[in-house]
Amino acid sequence: MRLTKSTDIALRIAMRLAVTDDAGDSAAPTTREVAGAVGVPYTHAAKVVSRLQHLGVVEARRGRGGGLALTPAGRGWSVGRLLRELEGTGDVVGCEDDPPCPLRGACRLRGALREAQEAFFATLDPLTIEELTAPPTGPLLLSLTTRPEQ
Repeated sequence: MRLTKSTDIALRIAMRLAVTDDAGDSAAPTTREVAGAVGVPYTHAAKVVSRLQHLGVVEARRGRGGGLALTPAGRGWSVGRLLRELEGTGDVVGCEDDPPCPLRGACRLRGALREAQEAFFATLDPLTIEELTAPPTGPLLLSLTTRPEQ
């Protein structure tokens, strides 16, 4: 299973915000700053931040003194839960695509893939966003500086 680019960006942004909060920085980073630090285009980061804000993982404040912050609830979100929300739990294969698979009525693969997908998410359930930033990851994330937009 491969995660979508949006999910990859969401995880990077959440991790970066977790260490930014831990560092005690007085100024919350902007979406543009976080996008540069994690190496993604601003437009993609803005869409992902909006989704994370809708889920209650990130708080975004506008204007002077604004910026992004991981919410207290967001810190405790499990990685498995976040991936379920972002990726969805639909079928791994397109059994019902157009045209539908001719084996769909008697196929055992679909169920096996669904179980494998759930096992993947379940493996990540005990891990929280905050735990993703334990050393050596946290210090590396803090050392990332804003790079020019790609």
